[in-house]
Amino acid sequence: MLSIKPIKALSDNYIWLVTTNEGSIVIDPGESKQIIDLIKSNEIDLEGILITHHHYDHTNGIEEILKYKKVEVYGPKNNVNSITKRVKQNDVFNLIGLKFEVIETPGHTLDHIAFYCFKDGKSILFCGDTLFSGGCGRVFEGTYSQMYESLKKLSKLPEDTQIFCGHEYTSSNLQFACAVEPNNQFIKKYNEEIIEKTKNGVPSLPSSLKIEHMINPFIRCNEENLIDNINKKFGEVSSEIEIFSTLRKWKDDF
Repeated sequence: MLSIKPIKALSDNYIWLVTTNEGSIVIDPGESKQIIDLIKSNEIDLEGILITHHHYDHTNGIEEILKYKKVEVYGPKNNVNSITKRVKQNDVFNLIGLKFEVIETPGHTLDHIAFYCFKDGKSILFCGDTLFSGGCGRVFEGTYSQMYESLKKLSKLPEDTQIFCGHEYTSSNLQFACAVEPNNQFIKKYNEEIIEKTKNGVPSLPSSLKIEHMINPFIRCNEENLIDNINKKFGEVSSEIEIFSTLRKWKDDF
């Protein structure tokens, strides 16, 4: 049995709770209370914590959780002292019967990593703030080139890969995607579906890589219609990285 459930945290964060017959892990606990309550009530047997990057809204709950259950904390090389297992590109480790592969994805932050898992025919990605449904993270510490290369790396995973990212940004991302590709009927239809989910309080995630290839402008930088629209709005832009940089700067001010 594999179960992946979202736990809402802060204003729009998701902590991902992953459970198998061998226990549970949490990914990016920006808060601790919900996890501690589950531990104290014996609803979960916590066996590990995974961290994608150092931002407080993904790490702030670690220390309090560890007071209730001492477990290994897997994360990248950074200044988060509670990380006990430092991992890097191509590292592989096993937790609760799941094998995780580490993918380095600098751009949003320099230390950012993603965790990829294939289990029981399911392809799963926990990508923090690199790839969002319909969007990508802001470029804070890295370069536009680093972020674009990270997105291209993730976009090459199997199309049925389920995307579990760190925030509920899908609705606002799709508003931007509609502005970028106003004639893309799939984006319009998907946006309507997400609006309905949001009204009913249903999470928009997980998405899939197949869907993202159809709706996400940041991994569609080689699509002819998107390029034409960017050139009409901003003037001639020649390379994919220039398309990406233009899109990201536009989204920052959208």
